[in-house]
Amino acid sequence: MSPRYRILILAAASAALGACATMPQPLQGNYANVPTSAAQQGGAGGEQVRWGGEIIKTEPGPQETCFYILARPLDSQARPTQGNSGESQGRFVACHAGFYDPEVFTRGRELTVTGTLHGTVSHKVGEYEYAYPRVEANVVYLWPKRPIYVNNPYPPGFYDPFWGPGWGP
Repeated sequence: MSPRYRILILAAASAALGACATMPQPLQGNYANVPTSAAQQGGAGGEQVRWGGEIIKTEPGPQETCFYILARPLDSQARPTQGNSGESQGRFVACHAGFYDPEVFTRGRELTVTGTLHGTVSHKVGEYEYAYPRVEANVVYLWPKRPIYVNNPYPPGFYDPFWGPGWGP
């Protein structure tokens, strides 16, 4: 094999590997595999965790902002998996110093945090008093919104004369 082809193959392999999706830099590291249910019962205080999920509520305070999150499993990129019924892993609250705008960090957005477990915070969910495990967050990572795909086999503006009343659904 000539040196020219070797360089071409090496360049193609480097480009292919570089295109692979990886975990964002701020979320990388080794973290304890502590479920929210164990932390809710008061165990694992002081552990370093990487948790994520959907934002339920964002509450800015005078010194810090707290995010109430519906926990979801994380994928290989540390992004919360999309919310299907039965995937919830409970709830937790993550607080980070500074102001985070509730209009940006809105309900339903995906968030991953890293930080230290620091006890629980009691907060009502309806009439139920819920013990939220509290994470003192080092990193708050808001994921971009996922694209919405519409299952439409026809290009925009296409008119099918055999679809509609009398012809099809």
